[in-house]
Amino acid sequence: MDLIGLVIHLERATDRRARAEALVAELPDANLLPAVDGAALSPDARGRAFRPGLLKPAYPFDLRPGEIGCFLSHRTAWAMLVESRANAALIVEDDMALDDNFSDALELAKRHVDRIGYVQFQTRSVAAPEIDRHGNCILTRPVVTPLRTSGQLVSRRAAERLLDLTEPFDRPVDTFLQMHWYTGIQLGAISPSGLVDQTQAIGGSTISGRKSLGNRLIREWKRARYRAAVRRLSRDNTA
Repeated sequence: MDLIGLVIHLERATDRRARAEALVAELPDANLLPAVDGAALSPDARGRAFRPGLLKPAYPFDLRPGEIGCFLSHRTAWAMLVESRANAALIVEDDMALDDNFSDALELAKRHVDRIGYVQFQTRSVAAPEIDRHGNCILTRPVVTPLRTSGQLVSRRAAERLLDLTEPFDRPVDTFLQMHWYTGIQLGAISPSGLVDQTQAIGGSTISGRKSLGNRLIREWKRARYRAAVRRLSRDNTA
């Protein structure tokens, strides 16, 4: 399979640069993909990209600039795949490290990406029926797609579909990818995936911000209602 490798890296996050460059050296045919800096976008540019209330269930929060930039960065990666001659793109965020399971996980993902379209490399364990395995790595297809976009293998067909559906978008990229009833793409997930989260070791998230206790409680209540709706739609639309 002809792959391109892309490591998404926010250039002002200089504490992540060494980790990003290490990933480029370790991944097959990989290059750095400069992330879109949501904080540097004009209000008009953010408004063109993010338009709340497009889809049901409605996402209950406005997107932070970093979340808009993250989504736009993944859209850039999908567009680069479509513009290339490759069959799929291995897209990894710059706060990851590889362990001994990664080569097996990649072989497993390559075996199924044409059929599934989008295979996550999860950094947390996934509880779902096994579809296939390679070495220690197990491929599943959870009814409720796990969150996070730490690493993924995306087919050309899936990238084309996702680009068509996300101009504009109304929620974070990982939350959008849960909506297989809308996208027609029910993601696979590999665990263990060979990716290890290094976020805290290299300075923490470039997206999240601090909130008061009251705001956190309100957000948790809204998040719980939203996730219940996602679980219901996921179950109702899984064969």
